Amino acid sequence: MARSRYKIFDGDADVPYFLTATIVNWLPLFNAPWVVDILLDSLRFLQESGRLVLYAYVIMKNHLHLIASATDLSKEMGNFKSFTARQIINQYRDQGAEHILDQLARYKRPYKQDRNYQFWQEGSHPQRIQGIRMMRQKVAYIHNNPVRRGWVDEPTHWCYSSARNYADMVSLLDVQTEW
Repeated sequence: MARSRYKIFDGDADVPYFLTATIVNWLPLFNAPWVVDILLDSLRFLQESGRLVLYAYVIMKNHLHLIASATDLSKEMGNFKSFTARQIINQYRDQGAEHILDQLARYKRPYKQDRNYQFWQEGSHPQRIQGIRMMRQKVAYIHNNPVRRGWVDEPTHWCYSSARNYADMVSLLDVQTEW
C-alpha cells in the first residue's frame, strides 16, 4: 500500500483542512436523499458535540468536500466515515438492494478481512489551509463544484452545499463562515 503525502499533522489541532471523501469506485450513491440525510445528520452530530468545526461543504453524487477542523481531525473523519458507512450499508441491506451491496463487496480491498463491504475509498486527501487566500480558493472550489458539473447555474442553487450559508440564506447545515 502506497503512502500518501497528504496527511493531517498531530500538531495541527483546530487547524482547518480541505478534505475529500469518495465512495468506492466513484459509485453515484449520494443521489438518494436518505443517504445524504445520513451524511448531514452525522456532520451535525459532530458539530453539536463540539468534535468538529465545519467551514464549508458540498455533497456531490459520489464524493464530498469539506473544510473542517477538530482537535483530532483524522480520528473524527475516521469516525464519520465508519459510522456513515455502517448506517448506509445497513439501510441498503434492509431495502434488499443486493445490486448495490454486490458492488460494495466487489470493490472492497482484499486485505479488509474484517468486513463484507467497503463504502468509502481510503483516505481523505487532506490539505492544510495555509492562510486566507487558500481558504477563499478552497471555499470557492467547493461551492462551484455543482456549477462546474452543469447541475446548477449558481452555487446557491445546490442545496447540499454551504454556498447558501455564505450568502446568508437558509441552509441544511450550519457552518462557520467567519475565519
